[in-house]
Amino acid sequence: MSREVLLLVEALAREKNVDKEIVFDALEHALAQATKKRYEGDVDIRVNIDRENGEFESFRRWHVMPDEAGLQLPDQEILHFEAVEQYSDVEIGDYIEEVIESVEFGRRFAQDAKQVMLQRVRDAEREQILADFLERGDSLVTGTIKRMERGDAIVESGKIEARLPRDQMIPKENLRIGDRVRAYILRIDRNARGPQVILSRTAPEFIMKLFELEVPEIEQGTLEVKSAARDSGVRAKIAVYTNDQRIDPIGTCVGMRGSRVQAVTGELGGERVDIVLWSEDPAQFVIGALAPANVSSIVVDEEKHVMDVVVDDENLAIAIGRGGQNVRLAAELTGWHINIMTAEQSADKVEQETSVIRALFMQKLDVDQEVADILVDEGFASLEEIAYVPISEMLEIDALDEETINELRNRARDVIVSEAIASEEGLSGVDEALINLPGMDRITAGKLGLVDIKNLDALANLAYDEFGAILALSPERARQLIQNEFDDVTDEEMNLIDARYDDHAKAILASAWEIRN
Repeated sequence: MSREVLLLVEALAREKNVDKEIVFDALEHALAQATKKRYEGDVDIRVNIDRENGEFESFRRWHVMPDEAGLQLPDQEILHFEAVEQYSDVEIGDYIEEVIESVEFGRRFAQDAKQVMLQRVRDAEREQILADFLERGDSLVTGTIKRMERGDAIVESGKIEARLPRDQMIPKENLRIGDRVRAYILRIDRNARGPQVILSRTAPEFIMKLFELEVPEIEQGTLEVKSAARDSGVRAKIAVYTNDQRIDPIGTCVGMRGSRVQAVTGELGGERVDIVLWSEDPAQFVIGALAPANVSSIVVDEEKHVMDVVVDDENLAIAIGRGGQNVRLAAELTGWHINIMTAEQSADKVEQETSVIRALFMQKLDVDQEVADILVDEGFASLEEIAYVPISEMLEIDALDEETINELRNRARDVIVSEAIASEEGLSGVDEALINLPGMDRITAGKLGLVDIKNLDALANLAYDEFGAILALSPERARQLIQNEFDDVTDEEMNLIDARYDDHAKAILASAWEIRN
């Protein structure tokens, strides 16, 4: 019998081109399945085959569970106190085993276990083919469409069958059985019953790999494609860069008479490709990405990762693009949120932001508009900047003397410390869910806590103006407003609330509503 086992393993391993260990595992599984049929319950059987002589033993085993947990699978589990009676050193999580009679390895077993064993071998064979394929490190697959399944194309490439889903095909392309197709390996789905390699012809990486095929300088490493963005089948943008001053990155990718970019465009069904010069300077990169629009000026907000791009009226439509396509692709390419605006819109936004900062300084620092305007004109935008920038920088302000500067710094620090202390006091009893709400911070949560807004339900019941008033004003003033149901809010206070906190309030309250509901 042992010789028959070894001969069977040897034959299957050679026939299926898989490792003998895989066949041994499949045979052990088949023997275990056959042995389980002797028992009425769902027992756990383990079979061990000696790899040298082919002899095998069978075991029934139980998983040791904590006493307080109880038995979820009584045929496969045993409580710890019962297991200790048999094996004094057994621990929770271990297995205890009992030798049982093995099934006979004969013709009857071969008939019963054949399908079980062959399925395991087929699975292992498929995994081996996939492993060999992935070992090559290819990112692109070129193959023939073998069949269509519910709109998806099954692509045969060597021994591998890959799936190209309908939503990963370029819109309006009509792929048919027998067509040669090239696609990017999007992911590997090892849980799929059918093809495990999932392809894409719409992924940005696809166009990057196509340029790598067409442009030898990319493969050689002298030219690099930094990023790509696509509106599949219509338009794409790629960003290229080189350290070699002798190379023109854009011209190299375009090729002689446009041959290289046309080859990529042909593969993508006529998709128009804009080639952009990548730059370490984010503003310069965004300006290039918005081509063919001409940019008048640009303001970078690194903290929010946003750029306000100003264009003249003639370039506004070009910068935005049909249906917002140009600015959307530029944003995806650069990774920045881009706001396109005219000079008039930009001026209005600057004036609005200036009025908000001016009102903040007047209220928090208790200064008149003249002093607040001086601080704004000098580029100060927060109390933290006034409190902690080097004193030498502030002394350069000609319109303010040293005594006034020191007084402003002291007032700013006092406000910051007072609000921090107040917010920490307010955090007492506030739910962690409120503190951890997207967009929330400890100071904001503390201010809410001071007026007894301590959970998501209470927050979600606030109106925008109520929320803004609580944040914009001092804790004492917020308490007063809550008690008076906001009847005594001045126009100046409401303007400050509306201008500074409306978007913040909407974002945080939207999160609260979503979680609560």
